[in-house]
Amino acid sequence: MDKIAQIKEEVKKIIVGQEELIDALMVGLIANGHILVEGVPGLAKTTAINAIAKALGIDFKRIQFTPDLLPSDVTGTEIYNPKEGEFSVKKGPLFTNLLLADEINRAPAKVQAALLEVMQERQVTIAETSFKVDDPFLVMATENPVEQEGTYPLPEAQLDRFMLKVLVGYNTLEEEMEIVNRVAINGFEEVNAVASLEDLKAIKEAFKKIHVDDAIKEYMAKIIFATRFPKEYGCEEIAEFVEFGASPRASIDLYKASCAVALIRGNDFVTPLDVSYIANSVLRHRIVLNYKAQAKHITTDNIIETIIDTIKVP
Repeated sequence: MDKIAQIKEEVKKIIVGQEELIDALMVGLIANGHILVEGVPGLAKTTAINAIAKALGIDFKRIQFTPDLLPSDVTGTEIYNPKEGEFSVKKGPLFTNLLLADEINRAPAKVQAALLEVMQERQVTIAETSFKVDDPFLVMATENPVEQEGTYPLPEAQLDRFMLKVLVGYNTLEEEMEIVNRVAINGFEEVNAVASLEDLKAIKEAFKKIHVDDAIKEYMAKIIFATRFPKEYGCEEIAEFVEFGASPRASIDLYKASCAVALIRGNDFVTPLDVSYIANSVLRHRIVLNYKAQAKHITTDNIIETIIDTIKVP
């Protein structure tokens, strides 16, 4: 769709490279999924989500997670008003369209749980009253892979609530040169609102109409099942490394994300290329590897790539 291309072009005014991150944010917006991003500081994670918010003219907020954060700092709280003699609700930063949860693994488990509950239920309970969060509502949580001291790793059950996990790496030499050149000449351009909430609703309606052939659905299901029973799907070489495979929620998210990728590419049907393109992002945080895999430096990405290479493409 033209609007999707316009939004991406607008974001690229201030983001050089990082195509996978931009696509993941678009997929999350279109398919109502949340994103976990792993990468060292300074790789334009905050800038990317802020740029998308500006391009759509929607709200953006950021929470810096720290060990002393309380659940009420995230969700909001009741405040007593002595003049009125009653309590009033002060809503927290969760009440926004796009939320950056920076370094989510630095906050205690109860704060993580408060955020992850809202991600799942799309509502917040303050005192005894429930409030719906805004629509759209997208959480992009970040983790720093380098500084792991004093962190609270997300358990598997909570990781499963993220539709995508994106690994953000350094730019190429050419991209780095372009960043320096842009700054040296006149800085980065301003991001303008090129779409509205109405446009986003129209994009989501088009997303619902994306056609998925039964053969493609079977292809997706086989990929998921191969993470659980590698031997049965011709992936004997990875069977000894997998402790647990992907959950049924992964099947749902792979389906939705593949449809969103097809729409971003301007198609009204899903191809095997759409599935294989997004499979790593959907599955890399849902497969649990054993100590043998860790000893041999085998990652979940290695497992997924083996499965994609093995499962017959329809």
